[in-house]
Parts: sequence; structure tokens; C-alpha cells
Amino acid sequence: MKSTVVRLESLSIENFKNVKAGQLSFANGRKAYKTSVLGLYGQNGSGKTALIDAIELLQLALKGQAIPVKFADYINVESGNAVLHYEFSIAADTVKYQAFYDFKLKAEVIETAQNLAISDGEEVHYRPVITEELLSYSYEDEQTKVRKSPLIDTSTPKVFVPVGKYNCLIGKDKDKAMDLLVEKKMAAGTSRSFVFSRELLTAMRSNTDEKNNSDYRRHMLLIESLVRYGNFELFVINTANSGIISMNMLPLSFKYENGSNGAVGNILIPLEEATPIPEDAVSMVNQVISNMNVVLSQIVPGLTIRIESLGEMVFANGKKGVKIQLMSLKNKKAIPLKYESEGIKKIISILQLLIVVYNRSSITVAIDELDAGIFEYLLGELLRIISEKGKGQLIFTSHNLRPLETLDRGFIAFTTTNPSHRYIRMSNIKDSNNLRDFYFRDIILGEQSEEVYDSTNNAEIALAFREAGEFSGT
Repeated sequence: MKSTVVRLESLSIENFKNVKAGQLSFANGRKAYKTSVLGLYGQNGSGKTALIDAIELLQLALKGQAIPVKFADYINVESGNAVLHYEFSIAADTVKYQAFYDFKLKAEVIETAQNLAISDGEEVHYRPVITEELLSYSYEDEQTKVRKSPLIDTSTPKVFVPVGKYNCLIGKDKDKAMDLLVEKKMAAGTSRSFVFSRELLTAMRSNTDEKNNSDYRRHMLLIESLVRYGNFELFVINTANSGIISMNMLPLSFKYENGSNGAVGNILIPLEEATPIPEDAVSMVNQVISNMNVVLSQIVPGLTIRIESLGEMVFANGKKGVKIQLMSLKNKKAIPLKYESEGIKKIISILQLLIVVYNRSSITVAIDELDAGIFEYLLGELLRIISEKGKGQLIFTSHNLRPLETLDRGFIAFTTTNPSHRYIRMSNIKDSNNLRDFYFRDIILGEQSEEVYDSTNNAEIALAFREAGEFSGT
């Protein structure tokens, strides 16, 4: 499994937020790069964050976690459900897979505690439900090439079909089938994926009668690769992180490996006061920070951060802890990190993930509003370095146009004003064209197949400001 490389190749969205239909391939169609970068640009409210939310939804599904209630509100109001489709490439030794994961997202009314009918005027609450999941695949190795076929299809009263794949992965135990039917309903009732639920995975892993069956091993390799990817190799940083930073709290996202040891996750560190952390976590945090400082001191010349230990303490459960405070050091002077700019804090919060994207192939990091608080020249140079020298996958949205001048144009996509064709790549661009200038020109002239900007009228805006001022008495 360690040698398996998973990459998100494309994504399709239907009736999700303000996207009636949109499809994006994350591959650079112009040149071959080891890394995969996709920067999405467009005006406010045109579907950029919807892309990041769709990737977050994928992460939750692959982890078998409950989908937050907010996703019920993301289903387009003109449709009964959202449809999401993801394509992956999986490279494992000499075998290459293409995996395809589809599902519908529905909103169901949350029943009252008394299970009574909802009365007129009572607020209705909804929860999201993942339904009609379909996991398909194709593969090829040195001897065999298999076309796309379904592996797990849950759109059936049975546990899943095809029957042949079910018998291979689960077996013919009728009691196990009944248990899985109950779990299928439980997964729907708790807003979780059934395909990647712990119970279904356990049932497949326990089918030891098939452990020598090549088809079983092949199917399990594909499924386990996606589970590992969702749990340890896919990271989503949304705009909530920026809000947390503005409240002087540092969300530190990391994936760290040191030989056979490692850690992955997020730590929320308050900056206003000393923070207690478990004693056994101190060395790991120190290692992550030490690793980050190697790059941080080059990005912001002379700047490093460190942990200041402020004494031991004991948690309510009896375990030992240490009170720490994050400090920044520049010109040999240490000050609490809370006094640094939000841009510095933003860089620190995501830096470890950027390091991993640069160095590891099977890593995907999706960041909404990557440019928030970061100096535009530095942003452009960081993205240039990652795109040219990196190995992993970085997907981001941004309003800062500097990367349009530093990245290969195959790494850039744009939103449109058409909700039924939300994402496009620019066409008819010459190698001599500056993509930033080309984008500005298209905003004015509209030369692409779809409009990329819903034009505003400056005179009408000025008039609106004046009328609003008169209404408010200013």
C-alpha cells in the first residue's frame, strides 16, 4: 500500500450550490508534469468554493464520516438532489486502475422527537443523505486490460450488485447479508457513505475464504487505496481557517513522517494564551515545526517559530500535559506569534501540507482562497516552484491574479456566468500571450465560448451609492 499512488483526475458536479452543471479535469493537457496543479479563478459567487466543498464532501465519504447538516442546504433549490462524480487514477506496482465514484446527495426532513407531523409555520430542518452510490473501475497490467465495469452499486434493495462482485467481496453468508442491509439503512440515517462504511469494509476484509482469489485481492487493493487516500492523503482547507486565524487561533494542518513513525491531522492552537497539549504530542509538534522552519526561513527571510514550554499540567483524565505558547523569532528576538500578521499565520497554518505536496506523489491538498493575506509576488513564486518541481496535487481558488503570470496555463481554469457550464479552460491563447492580460481582455470583450464575467455598470453603481446615502440620511 505504501507504494500506491492515488490522484484525483476529474470531478463533475450537478445541482450543487450555484452549479447546475460543471466538470473539471485536473490534468495539464498541454505538458507533462510530475505535479498536478489546478488554480480556479472567477468573480464572486460563480462556483469556486463549490469545487472545494465538493472535494470536502468526497473526503468525508471516503472516511466514512457523517456529512455535516450544512450540505443539505448545498443542493440546488431547483432540484431534488445533487449528483457528484469523481475519477481517480491508482498506480500500484505494475497495475494501473481508473476508479469512478458517483453518488447522489439528497435532503431529507429530520423528524421531530415525537415523530409528529410538522405544523404550519414550524421551521423544517433537513439532513443530507448519500444515496445511489456507484463505485466502478477499469484496470490494466502487463497481461490484462479490463474495461470499465461496476464494482459496488448500492441502487438496489439488496446490499449491492453486481451479484458476482458481492459474492467475491462478501461471500454467501445470509446472516452477514442481513446485517449489511441494516447497516445500509443506518448509513443513510446517519448521513454516511455505505460503500466506505466501517461495517462494509470489515465484512469485506473478513472474507478470508477469498484471500487467494486474484479478483478479490485486486478489488480490495482498489478499495483500500481509496480509503487510505481519504483518511491520510486528501486534505481540504476551507475559508473557515481564515476566520479562525482572525480570531487569533492557529489551525495547523500537517502530515509528518519520520521513518516508520508519522502523524496526520489538524491541531487548533489558541494564540492569545498558553495552550495545554498532551505530553506525548510535544515531540511530534516540535518535529513538525522544525521541519517547517527549514522552508519558512526562506519564504520570510530570517523568520522561524518555536514552542515555548510554560510548565507541566494534568488533564481531567489524569494524563500529563504541557502548556505551550507559539513564538516567532526574527533577528534573534522572540515575540508571541499572535502579534504576527494574518498572512504569516496563514502561511504557517498550511506550510507543512505544501511541503508534503512538493515531496510526495500521493497527496492532494485543496485550499479555498489560497491568496488570503499572502503577498502576491510570494504567492506566485511559491506556486511556480511547486508546479515545476513538486510531485503531489494542489487544487486552489484565488482572487489574486499573479499566478496567471507564473503558472503554465494548463494549470488554470475559470468559472463562467453560465450555471449549466460553470467551468472552462481558456482557448485560442498563444504561447506569447500573458494569461492575466488575456483574462482581463476577455472580461471586457467576451471572446470565449462562455462569458467569464457578469458585467457591471460603473455609473449605475455610483448612482446606487448616492441613493443609498440619501436614504440613510448621510
